[in-house]
Amino acid sequence: MFQPADRFRVKLVSSGTVNSTVISNATGPAVVQIGVYVVDFNRFSVADGTAEANFYLTFKSDTPVSIDDFEIINGHATSVDTIVDTPREKEYRINAALTADPDLLLYPFDRHILPIEIEPKFKNEREMVFVVDTADSGVDADADLPGWTFTGTGSAIVNKTYVSGEVPYSRAVFDYGITRDAASTILKFFLPIMLIIIVSLSSLMMKVSSRLGLNASMFLAAVLIHWRIADSAPLVAYATFLDQFMIITYATLVMVLVSGILILKFTEDKDPDRVGRINYWSIRIIPPLSIGLYFLLFLSLVV
Repeated sequence: MFQPADRFRVKLVSSGTVNSTVISNATGPAVVQIGVYVVDFNRFSVADGTAEANFYLTFKSDTPVSIDDFEIINGHATSVDTIVDTPREKEYRINAALTADPDLLLYPFDRHILPIEIEPKFKNEREMVFVVDTADSGVDADADLPGWTFTGTGSAIVNKTYVSGEVPYSRAVFDYGITRDAASTILKFFLPIMLIIIVSLSSLMMKVSSRLGLNASMFLAAVLIHWRIADSAPLVAYATFLDQFMIITYATLVMVLVSGILILKFTEDKDPDRVGRINYWSIRIIPPLSIGLYFLLFLSLVV
């Protein structure tokens, strides 16, 4: 599986096309030009870290090559159709099941890299090296992954060593960046919670003790919505954007709930002065504090 350390030299760039010719090296290792042109990504599961891709794979070399000489490091081919089959040029139509490393730090505004990694099965870089064929690489303009937007493509050749001191293997890495659609994310994840917050903060205008029942209902609704949303994401060892958002939400609802409990208590004690002071300071502290924390959190998405 592709590790972040292996990708330190890979940078997302806009797709481009340049002319290329087969590089010949009679005295050194076999030079293989490799191209990956993605037709479509059929599926991507954040929870499983898996994807399905449909792409063309091309090889051009100064020596005879075969698809049996190579392997997909971060997955496996489920079907292979041969398009071009000459000793020094091969083209295949491949459907593959791939693995990826989801980055959920900004979930549900998460961005991911879907890699396709190709490496020789047996030959190290003294015997075979890759060169990216940019003319035969890219992603189709009609490629679509429901709920996601493509942000760019990248490619690089990296050297991979499995045992300390051994000769490395040449690995071709093709990266495809995706990000979750912002409009659907706001509607699906944040609109219900924001409506709960608006109703709860609006209840601060009420001086009656009956608002306690309303705030308790809003708190339970927020818990249920959070449980439903979080259930679709895998467990991670760090706080995601959604976790931080819900911490602010729970803090806001608890402050409103506590103010309601205090108003109920002092109303039963027939202490209108304290009821008035609690209501006065609740309106002036809770909404600005809550809005300020939400603002700082969303500001972290763009800085």
